[in-house]
Amino acid sequence: MQSQAFIDRLMADISRHLPADLGRLRQDVEHSVRAVLGETLTRLDLVSREEFEVQRQVLERTRARLEALEKQVAALESAADQP
Repeated sequence: MQSQAFIDRLMADISRHLPADLGRLRQDVEHSVRAVLGETLTRLDLVSREEFEVQRQVLERTRARLEALEKQVAALESAADQP
């Protein structure tokens, strides 16, 4: 799971900045931050890069099809205006 890997990397960075002699307090802080990050990322409803790329490709194809249809309509309208 990508969000878990992100949380793990972030927690490692945060842990490096916490004093080692805090003991139990350090563990509590790490646990709390991990829980808040996990909950926040879950609520964000993020998509993977692969899902994003698939949707981007669908959008590109749809846009190309729309442009082709617009040209077709313009040509038909132009032909209809001709006597």
